[in-house]
Amino acid sequence: MSLKVIFTWWNKQTFGTFLKTLFTGKLVGTDEFGNKYYKNKKDERWVIYSNDVEATKITSEWYLWMHHTINKIPDYKELKKYSWQKKHKENKTGTKESFRPIKIKKDNIKKKYETWKKN
Repeated sequence: MSLKVIFTWWNKQTFGTFLKTLFTGKLVGTDEFGNKYYKNKKDERWVIYSNDVEATKITSEWYLWMHHTINKIPDYKELKKYSWQKKHKENKTGTKESFRPIKIKKDNIKKKYETWKKN
């Protein structure tokens, strides 16, 4: 464990989380991104991220488990996905990969109506 992990929360976990995980945490599962999910005897639940700490990297199934909405531990290998469902993606806002809508020039907009004009 490096010094930056001890003093900074954005490097997977803090020193306190490390100790909590070491002494009271029980690994209950991992997701397809490599995030590890833990709980203790008091039913406190937490995640240790595989890379950058980013809350949007938690899939919807694990989000439900983390917030005590469901008690069944998700298993991404047996999850039934429908054809219309997309794979989970983290939020890319503020990065180069963020969604940027196509800019439409005012000249290219065709109105569906004519404005009323005074004669």
